[in-house]
Amino acid sequence: MTLVENVKAQVAQSARVKEALLANEKSLETIAQVAQLLIKTYKAGGKSLWAGNGGSAADAQHMAAELVNKFRLNRSGLPAMALTVDTSILTAIGNDYGYDQVFVRQIEACGCPGDVFVGISTSGSSANLVEALKACKAKGLVTVALVGGKACAMDAYDYVIHVPSEDTPRIQECQTLIGHILCDAVEQSLFGANSFL
Repeated sequence: MTLVENVKAQVAQSARVKEALLANEKSLETIAQVAQLLIKTYKAGGKSLWAGNGGSAADAQHMAAELVNKFRLNRSGLPAMALTVDTSILTAIGNDYGYDQVFVRQIEACGCPGDVFVGISTSGSSANLVEALKACKAKGLVTVALVGGKACAMDAYDYVIHVPSEDTPRIQECQTLIGHILCDAVEQSLFGANSFL
């Protein structure tokens, strides 16, 4: 295989995952439900909290930035937090309580009833996101899992959006698409010409 053929193969693989998502009506409906949830949360004065590990941590920061700053429209900022960015908080919690608690302690400190927590995982089995669910339930947050893979320890979340792949790069590419869809729907409904409620 030449390098150009390799490039074509990877683009084709990525397109197939997105086509599989497009063909899954249940997943599309769940994405729309989560978009409506975020819109209602922001209309009620709430916020969203995003978390993940590795590349998913970067995705959490990416989507929080799209909401706080802007996606397409020049508009007021929306309250969103990535629980992956403060090295002092992360290392203090990891050192004192263990890595499984790095999101739990932040949810306990910053989460409010009615806020939305979005846990991003390519495997669907990240222990700190499984533990985060317990903290969210205790504080009354609504939970969204954005996951890939087959077995999913995060199926107990209120909303679960499964990416139809087990290949980490392809999952991440599709999760970015889903995150952009959510940000666009929120922005259009709150500040644009469309109302999705």
